[in-house]
Amino acid sequence: MNKKQKKMLIRIIVAAILMILLKIAYSILGEDGENKEAVIREPVWFLLYMIPYLVIGYDILKKAGKGILNRQMFDENFLMAVATVGAIAIALVEQNGDYTEAIAVMLFYQIGELFQSYAVGKSRKNISALMDIRPDYANIEQDGELEQVDPDEVEPGTIIVVKPGEKIPIDGVITEGSSTLNTSALTGESLPREVQEGDEVISGCINMTSVIRMKTTKEFGESTVSKILDLVENSSSRKSQSENFISKFARYYTPAVCFGALALALLPPIVLLLMGRTPMWGSWIYRALTFLVISCPCALVISIPLTFFAGIGGAGHAGILVKGSNYLEQLAKTRIVAMDKTGTMTKGVFEVGGIHHSSIENEKLLEYAAHAECYSTHPIGKSIQKAYLSGMLWKVDEATGEARPVLNPAETTERSERKISRDRIGSVEEIGGNGIVAKVDDKEIAIGNRKLMDRLGITYHKCHHVGTVVHVAIDGVYSGHIVISDVLKPTAKAAVSAMRSAGISKTVILTGDATNVAEDVAKELGVDEVHSELLPEDKVNAVEKLLAEKNAKDILAFVGDGINDAPVLSRADIGIAMGALGSDAAIEAADVVLMDDDPLKIAQAIRISRKCMRIVYENIYFAIGIKVLCLILGAIGFANMWMAIFADVGVMVLAVLNAIRALFVKKL
Repeated sequence: MNKKQKKMLIRIIVAAILMILLKIAYSILGEDGENKEAVIREPVWFLLYMIPYLVIGYDILKKAGKGILNRQMFDENFLMAVATVGAIAIALVEQNGDYTEAIAVMLFYQIGELFQSYAVGKSRKNISALMDIRPDYANIEQDGELEQVDPDEVEPGTIIVVKPGEKIPIDGVITEGSSTLNTSALTGESLPREVQEGDEVISGCINMTSVIRMKTTKEFGESTVSKILDLVENSSSRKSQSENFISKFARYYTPAVCFGALALALLPPIVLLLMGRTPMWGSWIYRALTFLVISCPCALVISIPLTFFAGIGGAGHAGILVKGSNYLEQLAKTRIVAMDKTGTMTKGVFEVGGIHHSSIENEKLLEYAAHAECYSTHPIGKSIQKAYLSGMLWKVDEATGEARPVLNPAETTERSERKISRDRIGSVEEIGGNGIVAKVDDKEIAIGNRKLMDRLGITYHKCHHVGTVVHVAIDGVYSGHIVISDVLKPTAKAAVSAMRSAGISKTVILTGDATNVAEDVAKELGVDEVHSELLPEDKVNAVEKLLAEKNAKDILAFVGDGINDAPVLSRADIGIAMGALGSDAAIEAADVVLMDDDPLKIAQAIRISRKCMRIVYENIYFAIGIKVLCLILGAIGFANMWMAIFADVGVMVLAVLNAIRALFVKKL
């Protein structure tokens, strides 16, 4: 509880104690026996009762006064001021000494405001966890000493030092040292990340174990932490349809009930007067004041934005960044999810999975292939180099003649140290769209796809395994092929199942990969449709077709890695990006960003949004229902000021408490 909340709590306690003491004192000293002769006169009681009234309500009266001066009077402060001043005026006219209703209205209204303030503060803690990633300084080494500078002043290419316990201030690459990073503020996951020299690291992570030196690759304004903070800070500006409805509703509703209350106070007495009957001004004014208190739209105006705020905060704590409550509302209506394959449902990391039809030793074939690919920066070339350098041995299946990697070192002889020696490499020719022809140990190594083999007139063996096939020929003789495949993310299959459980009726994979690879992945995941060998524009066309076929009320979400899927992310009803720990394209192109790349978070994001919308509608129906009932009872004289207090403050407190539930997302 902050200072402001503590101050309000003290005011509430003081006003409540004073009101109770005055009520007891009035019952003892306000009347004297059967003659009901007051020991303390009415003016004194009025002044005494005004002390707790002003203690609890001075700020409301002040705000109402400012609203009147600024010609923006129709808000809850104006309603509270008019209702309570009116109740005091009636007590003065009737001289009954009963000022407790006016104090109680202010008292319970402030209790409701305290609940609201506490709820907002609690939901802000989750947003604050994201705001805490903002770095205060960067360490630059000068003359052997570290100097703390503003991150904004650090230019790309600068070497900075990050000590244990400090935040990484700017995106960069580690040039010296290794450490463990805490990424929980970005991903929502507590699992630490090991990093070493050469690894890319992003701002906002906390260095946990060792000193590292890193070379910055971006300006602070373009770094991950800045983009995330900008996203979070601007999320409240993108309002949902429900919030916009409530804002418009309050704009017209408040003046309408004020004029309605005025009509209730004046018209019935005037009609009675014209009929020659007693007008009962006090009774009808009291009803009008009760009507005003009941009609205050606090529950709706406060709880609906608060629910969305809490939902966005809870999602952020789980590592799901939602750019605005409008996207949260759209996400709740999602019924179709289209997904990219590489980098979304798969790791996007190619691995050597087998060597087939090799005419030489498998290790030797891999050695030649790795040396021929040593200058390649393509993921396939890098995967071959990695497989060779890892010291992986191969076990041949005698029945098929195919070799697979041995994952258990106990099954193999001791691994030998391997390295790529560039001294062994002569000329290297890269043939675009085909492969590479290189000289290794004076042997001509041709490595590439079937087009390269056709180009060189080499007969090759077709491969029936799923994956990318890299054929190898040595001195014009076919020597075998290497099968390379992308690897499914561990949670990919469970993610599709979770989406179905969350109410998704149709799942689709859109990928540029080969048909056999795409269909194999789709079958393993259990998705409904798969479209393969798509260029970026083909993906947009496929989404257009899905949009045309779907029900008008259903929402289509596209999930991609945010790098080459920006056009599709923008075209879908809602774009969800795998954030890759803060990839620039993901944060800029998508409406929702999953900061830890876990596809299971897709279903969690949908469940969070649906829970949030359930709470929104619960509060709308509950608040309007109770108010309509109490307004009718108040107009016909069955509701007193105490019922009005419940209809206003009680409903607001219950709605706020219900809104807080949107914060709790861990079990979703």
